[in-house]
Amino acid sequence: MTGGAGGGRADGAGRAGRGGGPIAAAPLDPAGASPVMAQWFALKAAHPDALLFLRMGDFYELFFADAEAAAHALDIALTARGEHGGAPIPMCGVPVHAAETYLARLIRRGFRVAVGEQMENPKTRTGKAPIRREVVRLVTPGTLTEDSLLDAARANLLLALVPGRAALGAAWLDISTGLFETAALPGIDLPALLARLDPAEILAPADLALGEWEPRRGPDSAPPADAPRLLAEAFGAASPDAFGSFTEAEIAAAATALDYVRLTASGAAPRLSPPAPRGQEGVLAMDPATRASLDLLRGRDGGTAHSLFAAIDRTLTAPGARALAGWIAAPLTAPAAIAARQDAWSWMGANPEATRGLRGALRGVADMARALGRLAVQRGGPRDLSSLRAGLAAARAAAAALAGPVPAALAAARGALGVDPALETTLAAAIAEPAPLRLDDGAAIRPGYDAELDAERALRDDSRQVLARLQLDYAQRFGVASLKIRHHAQLGYVMEVPAQAAERLRADPAVTLRQSMANGARFTTGELAELDRRIAEAGERAAAREQAVFAHLVRAAMDAAPAIGAAADALALLDVAQSAAGLAESGRWNRPELTEGTEFLARAARHPVVEAALAGGAVAFVPNECDLSPDRRLLLLTGPNMAGKSTFLRQNALLVVLAQAGLPVPAESFTLGVVDRLFSRVGAADDLARGRSTFMVEMTETAAILHQAGPRSLVVVDEIGRGTATLDGLAIAWAVLEALHGTLRCRTIFATHFHELATLAERLPRLRPHTMRVKEWKRSVVFLHEVAEGAAGRSWGVHVAELAGVPARVVRRAASLLAALEAEGGPLRAGAPLGALPLFAAAGPDAPPPPAAPPLEEAEPPALAALAALDPDLLSPREALEALYRLKSMLPVCTGGDKL
Repeated sequence: MTGGAGGGRADGAGRAGRGGGPIAAAPLDPAGASPVMAQWFALKAAHPDALLFLRMGDFYELFFADAEAAAHALDIALTARGEHGGAPIPMCGVPVHAAETYLARLIRRGFRVAVGEQMENPKTRTGKAPIRREVVRLVTPGTLTEDSLLDAARANLLLALVPGRAALGAAWLDISTGLFETAALPGIDLPALLARLDPAEILAPADLALGEWEPRRGPDSAPPADAPRLLAEAFGAASPDAFGSFTEAEIAAAATALDYVRLTASGAAPRLSPPAPRGQEGVLAMDPATRASLDLLRGRDGGTAHSLFAAIDRTLTAPGARALAGWIAAPLTAPAAIAARQDAWSWMGANPEATRGLRGALRGVADMARALGRLAVQRGGPRDLSSLRAGLAAARAAAAALAGPVPAALAAARGALGVDPALETTLAAAIAEPAPLRLDDGAAIRPGYDAELDAERALRDDSRQVLARLQLDYAQRFGVASLKIRHHAQLGYVMEVPAQAAERLRADPAVTLRQSMANGARFTTGELAELDRRIAEAGERAAAREQAVFAHLVRAAMDAAPAIGAAADALALLDVAQSAAGLAESGRWNRPELTEGTEFLARAARHPVVEAALAGGAVAFVPNECDLSPDRRLLLLTGPNMAGKSTFLRQNALLVVLAQAGLPVPAESFTLGVVDRLFSRVGAADDLARGRSTFMVEMTETAAILHQAGPRSLVVVDEIGRGTATLDGLAIAWAVLEALHGTLRCRTIFATHFHELATLAERLPRLRPHTMRVKEWKRSVVFLHEVAEGAAGRSWGVHVAELAGVPARVVRRAASLLAALEAEGGPLRAGAPLGALPLFAAAGPDAPPPPAAPPLEEAEPPALAALAALDPDLLSPREALEALYRLKSMLPVCTGGDKL
């Protein structure tokens, strides 16, 4: 698609064709520019860091370097229009009706876009000067309102950061929903805040490092002068103290964010709630590495399919999905607040009839918060008013479903649903169904709602009936049966006839030729021109009246915006509660018990994401118990690769997230003393972009744990020390284990392949060695995915290599080397050179084949021999039962005391 083709060009500017010479870069000097290009230079100077979409009739067109960048990003043709400074002007364009699609692609590529609109009607303006154009909006990642540009299930946050004397001030808002919150925090906590909020755009001083969020940095910005006054006046208060207690840096950050959204909306005031100081207290602290490790909202592939959110989401509405994502991203630390959430979904589980009625109401809920957001900045349309009407009707039905005594959270939500029904009644009477997307499409207001609009529409439609009769009259008068009266954007209503009939009309003195075409001609008459004028005037009057009625309805909706916003938040909460109740309906997800202590006891717990991935398959997830009670708070986990250690670690961390989010957990029972900080280090990777090896990343993250964890924290770590030499790694793991046990005294699951660490249980009284159970069977290993007390005797790495498809010769050689190392007592651990073993000297190209790997025990187990001797057809039921008990007694016993 290229810009420029088609009608709507009101300026009459010429157009260069393709191949009109080399494309020039944007000149710095606007001198000598045509009138239209002079407009472009003026608007571009005001927004130098944004692509300028300049409205040119039916297209938005881009010029110079903007055109080159957009054409490359959008994969559209780059052409040229006219010349400037002796060189063709690069140009590309997109149709106005499809602009949102192209804007979405540009925003995803990191561009900011300034939208320059025509501020005059080409049909009614006079004079030869170019149509006046102004930038009416700056489209940036953090100030989006259109559904086509937003993720319905995610908040779209703009974050402003301002350094203060004692702490960093942060303010974040979502212009699409009205959310506005602040916090004051130490600089060291900034990465955790960024990971929790995942902002779309960040306003920060240039010298404030943003780390991996650097690509989301917005334009340079500074707090506006007199920030407290600006913030207070924006919400009709005398001082920001009316909204809570803020630091100076918080106020400056909030004013910075507010000033920026007003700038991007060209002065239009967005609908925002008064700023609410949230701080970091009351929220489970999780740093970026922990969030990435646990796949809370997105999987490691960047999608949502394999995330915790996807595994538990049973919401019915987009606002509900956003609220659920917020609960997962910011679990609570106050047991009373957690219990209030639990009470809400527990009541729904105990009252299925009411819950069914609530779900029926929620299925009719539209996104009222985002509809209000668009209407507030004058980007809304008839469908947004229709969304409000549907949402208010759903709120009324949801309130009715919650009749009778309910828990406090549900009672508060029910109270917020009671919006004055007058607005719903008005919108139902006024807005047509289905409502058009844009007001310009017409027919947005129902017939019968406004008498003046009905009168204008009747006049317009009657004129069109006259037009149809006139077409028939002209066809008969001129003897041209194929004569048609059609509307043309520039010519108005004209007669169109084929080429063979054109000469007949040319000869008629009452007919005027308007345009010749290759296959016909267009004519008009005085009568047709007068009718064209009358129809245009009637249509314009009807459109103007419809706009006036729509504006009145928007004002009525915005007058009720606080109540509508509260109802929207209440519906979102109810949606999350019914989603949680849906999880618990099966009986396999249960309400955890939260305490003020340091308990941690999970029985028959499962990993929600892995279990969801296995659902419907032949393999079932194996549940496990985890006990980190105060006298056994450090669980040392050994076992082979692929046995399930990483799954077990993440599983228990996710139990904490779910429990403290106020949601059910996938376990028979779970008792948890509230965790203040959660650290998960599972699956380390390098960071080559910042010059950090895997081991350096591992040590940096370990240092963060040792500096920040405390007695109320939970730490799950996997294979500390694996990225360096064996002795170094063992020493580091040993020292870290001692620090976690004796200094930090936090609940810990510590997975390792250093089996020697299990002997520390004799010196560390609260350490409990555990292992992942496996079973040897005729030279193969069966992973049971069960956790049992005890320590692994070996890692089974060679067998895992065989399972992974490593060539058999290499596997045999590795097994031989392993056997030699074990026979010699481990020369590497003792510091002996590799050549000390004769086996190592025979590894050259001419060496004989290595000896076969020592076989695993192949003697037939007694239980199997006894089983083979049985003939089921000859056994009575009693004999069969006795044989079963006898076989069970013959099974070998693992180190943890369980039958293998």
